[in-house]
Amino acid sequence: MEHEDAFAFIRDQLRRQRALRGMPQEEFGKRSNYSASTVSAVETGTRPVDMPYATRADEILETGGLFVSLLKAAQRDSEPTWFKRWLDAERTATQLRNYHPTLIPGLLQTENYARAVLSFDATRPEEEVEKLVASRLARQEILTRDHPPLMIAVLDEAALRRPDAIMAEQFAHLLRMAERPYVQLHIIPADAGLHVGYSGQFALARSADGNWVGTLENQLTDFVVGDEESIGTLLARWEGVRGVALPQDQSLALLKEVESQHAPQ
Repeated sequence: MEHEDAFAFIRDQLRRQRALRGMPQEEFGKRSNYSASTVSAVETGTRPVDMPYATRADEILETGGLFVSLLKAAQRDSEPTWFKRWLDAERTATQLRNYHPTLIPGLLQTENYARAVLSFDATRPEEEVEKLVASRLARQEILTRDHPPLMIAVLDEAALRRPDAIMAEQFAHLLRMAERPYVQLHIIPADAGLHVGYSGQFALARSADGNWVGTLENQLTDFVVGDEESIGTLLARWEGVRGVALPQDQSLALLKEVESQHAPQ
């Protein structure tokens, strides 16, 4: 099934299950805390189905997790073939390592921050942006499941010092996530000087059997690696960025300092 057909199937099933229960859009919206216009937009395809909507639909229509499962499958199918290998590695990882010199890592982004980042490409239609946002937020569920992976994120101080209204919300989210025992956040201070991380973003996923998979991105494309030489290079670069980053307590202190500068005066 083509991924667009998969999303259309979900919309058809949402309409069908709602109708089978004799529930008008207005009533469904009231019970799910969505407006009737939002329900209509989802069912006609002008607004994408996201995970919170699918979750509420399952609860209200008593469908036993059907729509959450369908949406997860559709989102996986809609991802580029090359990226599915990384998604599989990410979902089954026991440890994740992520470094980005300019942005907050995707697994730690708020919805508004993710939307802003995914809108950088001015040629990307709004509907596609919203689908990508929904997919990114769905990926974050690995950090809230019963047995989450150890997530270690390293980012540069420059990624925090953005004069943007969405950053206050993002800071609060980072601090909440850093309270979790399996999330470690480390910041490379601005005075650290040049370091190997300026070569670009990368992430690593370690499976239960000890194997690693890595992903990198540039202006034109992203790609996944798993060969011994490439993984060895990325692990060495990880040691480089981790070595110049602050310990977690100092990193959180710096984050709180920057957050205070974004608080309303």
